[in-house]
Amino acid sequence: MPAPHETPTLSPALSPARVTAVLRILVLSTFVVLLNETIMVNAIPRLMREFEVTAAAAGWLSTAFMLTMAVVIPVTGWFLQRVTTRTAFGLAMALFLAGTALAAAAPAFPVLLAARVIQASGTAVMMPLLMTTLMTLVPPHDRGRVMGNITLVISVAPALGPAVSGVLLQLGSWRLLFLAVIPIAGAMAIFGRRNLVNIGEPQAAPIDWMSVPLAAVGFGALVYGLSGLGAENAAQAPVPPEAITLAGVVLVGLFVWRQLALQRSSTPLLDLRALTFRHFSVALGLMCLSFMALMGAFILLPIYLQEVCGLTSLQTGLLLIPGGLTMGLLGPQVGKLYDRLGAPRLVVPGAALTALCLALFAFTGEQTSPWLVLALHVALSAGMAFVFTPVFTSGLSVLPPHLYPHGSAILGSLQQVAAAAGTALVISVMSGHAATAAAEGADTTSALATGIRWGFGIGAGIGALAVLVALLIRTPPAPPQPAVSETQDEDGTTTNKTAHTST
Repeated sequence: MPAPHETPTLSPALSPARVTAVLRILVLSTFVVLLNETIMVNAIPRLMREFEVTAAAAGWLSTAFMLTMAVVIPVTGWFLQRVTTRTAFGLAMALFLAGTALAAAAPAFPVLLAARVIQASGTAVMMPLLMTTLMTLVPPHDRGRVMGNITLVISVAPALGPAVSGVLLQLGSWRLLFLAVIPIAGAMAIFGRRNLVNIGEPQAAPIDWMSVPLAAVGFGALVYGLSGLGAENAAQAPVPPEAITLAGVVLVGLFVWRQLALQRSSTPLLDLRALTFRHFSVALGLMCLSFMALMGAFILLPIYLQEVCGLTSLQTGLLLIPGGLTMGLLGPQVGKLYDRLGAPRLVVPGAALTALCLALFAFTGEQTSPWLVLALHVALSAGMAFVFTPVFTSGLSVLPPHLYPHGSAILGSLQQVAAAAGTALVISVMSGHAATAAAEGADTTSALATGIRWGFGIGAGIGALAVLVALLIRTPPAPPQPAVSETQDEDGTTTNKTAHTST
């Protein structure tokens, strides 16, 4: 088995140094942009006071970020085939920097929310770009180890978001959350544009503009409706949340029908033929359930630690750091184990540990020791580390090369929808049960603790479903790997051309 520092085995036509440089640039840039997915979580209590908004409204700073990614990522399957790697990278980083600068200067809550949407639009391009490039360059026998290192970015960046925000909030204004990111992201953008090489050959492909609004409105209505279910003022809403949720389901169904129709006669925005591969579909289901449970826990923990346990934002951030580090350190090790043991022996225990930790969180209260919360968070992070790397690797490895961009887009899009739905669901449940407890005479802290326990209970239920799906995970045989070679474009830019094989 290769050592951790070794370069993946590649086609002799492709320079190992080139591959290492490409993956390193994309991994570091993705870490920076993904860190912002959850960086607002710890700031919710302060933003609620400063902007005079409810917990449900402030939660949309995270929900809107994930929802935007879910809306934009379906387009990336088409977009990444049409433009060069350097163009996609440049656009992603430009959008992210513009959103970050606007957020740092936001004078009002709606402006801050709009800035988060712009940030997320750039982040949405980076994720599929990284996954597609990895699947193109790295051969099947080495993907587990390399994916383990990339999992360090995919899972640790969101996990460290609350911890980083806790430290920055202790130092000053919430605007530091964005001001601190701007120089780092700017440096990565400049370095990446100078050193990144193009992978593959752009292909002209039409876009179905009817599919774009169907995806945007459908997913938006679905998550917006879910966020209203169980909310305290749901009965007073002009349009019942149930109706909005149903409308979202219908529109997403129309989007799927449209893609299936286009597969027979034209080019779909999102090629759903990837779902005909059973291994990919099972991995997709497990990933969605896992992210629903995980993001719900990430939202509830800072609120619980600060509003119920009375910890400061700095203490909360420091308490959450060990869990993020645990997930990061385990990622590469789990990747090596995947290459040797396969997916089932890792995923099933990981999913079971995750569900158990969420169930134990449902029994926490005002007197629970922060040290117990720390231990549970570390165990939860370890369980997720044993799920993410095998699921990403086994799911995408079964696809033929021409479906890599679409498979990455489907996985990334539904992952974000699931995370947004999980966040909205637990916040709604927490708000509804906290209001009920308060109406029955409980004080503010006790009522909130009751709501949080119910939120964790919902997460535990989702975790139990994930265990059942994990039992279906298998380690699939990989399809033939395309040959990769380097060429020089007319402008002197190095391009790696990939000869796709058909299945």
